[in-house]
Amino acid sequence: MTTRPPVPSTAPVTSTDSDPNASGSSGLQAGLKNRHLSMIAIGGVIGAGLFVGSGSGIAAAGPGILVSYALVGVLVVLVMRMLGEMAAANPTSGSFSAYADRALGRWAGFTIGWLYWFFWVVVLAVEATAGAKILAGWIPGVPQWGWALIVMIVLTASNLVSVSSYGEFEFWFAGIKVVAIAAFIVLGGLAIFGLLPGSDHPASGFSNLTAHGGFLPNGPGAILTGVLMVVFSFMGSEIVTLAAGESEDPQGAVTKATNSVIWRIAVFYLGSILIVVSLLRWDDPAILKDGSYVAALSSIGIPHAAQIMNAIVLTSVLSCLNSGLYTASRMAFSLGRRSDAPAGFGLTTNRGVPRTAILASVVFGFVAVAFNYLWPDTVFQFLLNSSGAIALFVWLVICFSQLRMRKIIQRESPEKLVVRMWLYPYLTWATIALITFVLGYMLTDTADGGGREQVVLSTLVAVAVVAVALTRDRLRRNRAHSPADPS
Repeated sequence: MTTRPPVPSTAPVTSTDSDPNASGSSGLQAGLKNRHLSMIAIGGVIGAGLFVGSGSGIAAAGPGILVSYALVGVLVVLVMRMLGEMAAANPTSGSFSAYADRALGRWAGFTIGWLYWFFWVVVLAVEATAGAKILAGWIPGVPQWGWALIVMIVLTASNLVSVSSYGEFEFWFAGIKVVAIAAFIVLGGLAIFGLLPGSDHPASGFSNLTAHGGFLPNGPGAILTGVLMVVFSFMGSEIVTLAAGESEDPQGAVTKATNSVIWRIAVFYLGSILIVVSLLRWDDPAILKDGSYVAALSSIGIPHAAQIMNAIVLTSVLSCLNSGLYTASRMAFSLGRRSDAPAGFGLTTNRGVPRTAILASVVFGFVAVAFNYLWPDTVFQFLLNSSGAIALFVWLVICFSQLRMRKIIQRESPEKLVVRMWLYPYLTWATIALITFVLGYMLTDTADGGGREQVVLSTLVAVAVVAVALTRDRLRRNRAHSPADPS
């Protein structure tokens, strides 16, 4: 186990990863304002998957999908509480990778850091393609691959300028998503009770929750099927703990984000899905054909609902692209700082931008986009499936790291425990058990590209990275104990 802790930050100007003695690097800088961090925290839980992926979950579980979202929401709240405890004590751009390094060993920090980087660079390709598809539908004169290239270049440029430009982009992207969902909930709520002017939607109240085969029309087992469908749409909640290291008040930002995660999930996920399954019967064909939110808006007479939702989804896609590039580059930067990646990854420009880490991440993203167009059913599908379970692996590592980091923090600096995991260690172990159960249940999903394939391929990739990490550690120890060259 390593004895090197993540470097704490007390200065308001320079982040936890700055090192004034590092050649060619001024370190990350505090370029994110409190309003940026607030919107990053909110936007992190609103992915494009909420808008485009919820329809399949509703079709599979009926109104019971609310229970699926609630279960995953509880899981995310618990994981974020654990991560918040560690991040408030030691804000760093490496976040859970740096904490795993300290708590579990160099191999753990190396492994989960690279797996997380891999996850996000694959996401870059997925989101760039999704955004390009929408833009090509609006302006068909530019080919779809051209739009993918354009959005990747624009967001890469914004990330290369400064961290504040990333924060500004994300502030407006997240703001649009928040306003859109809030408006959807208000309009939908009025329509449910027949109070929306100009709408001919029947005032059904909440009768659709039980009127068409009951609350669980496909049986209780469908709740677990729904869990598998929605769990990955929550990935991104942890981004704020990486970004906090470049904020004016890292500890305050993490504390605020951790404490607010409950209402964010309750409002944006449970609230909006409740509106959908209350406005429409769960087996309405439009939910799968048009998407749950488009179908709901159309049912209450909102004109051009599909195009409105396309614009919102595009905003979510661009937000995910922006955050994905930021997140991947900061994880690569942290790995470089800890000598777990090429040294150049750990260098920054005079503006505090890890340029090499950003460019390396976006290059892999461009390659993955090319794979998506050239070999979508083979190479790119492999990338998707092999990264499919990494979110759950990350959450498991956060749990095990917190079990040990709590003791380390209590021993070395108990005053930094400003955020505490509830009912430690019992709820931590319960969370570990729940994540393990979800992974096990995924193995029962034998569909092509389903849960079993994702868990198996992601595990194989993880084992390969662990093997590299252990080999590196052994070589490092051998070099440390080898006698000095007499020459």
